[in-house]
Amino acid sequence: MISKNRSIFQSPFDIIIKPLTTEKSTTLQQFNQYSFVVNRKSNSVEIKSAIEKIFKVKVLKVNTNILRGKPKTFKGNFGYTKDFKKAIVTLAEGNTIDSSLEIK
Repeated sequence: MISKNRSIFQSPFDIIIKPLTTEKSTTLQQFNQYSFVVNRKSNSVEIKSAIEKIFKVKVLKVNTNILRGKPKTFKGNFGYTKDFKKAIVTLAEGNTIDSSLEIK
């Protein structure tokens, strides 16, 4: 029988790409919510376990959103910016993440 919980990612750092630091994401931090750019192939369960392993916090909820690329014209050539997946992670009361840390 094949296990459904088998992940294709070797490390939690393969799932979490970088934290998002926008105006909206900084206002969400007062509600104990943090935003991250994550791998497009990851799901909410994998994101939750990766955040808990990297930052050693308790995650209550993970909301994900795939943001489609915007149309752009560069030197007369039409194209799109890259699509990316964003995760908004809600932490348990009393847990915080230092937003000045870089994920490498």
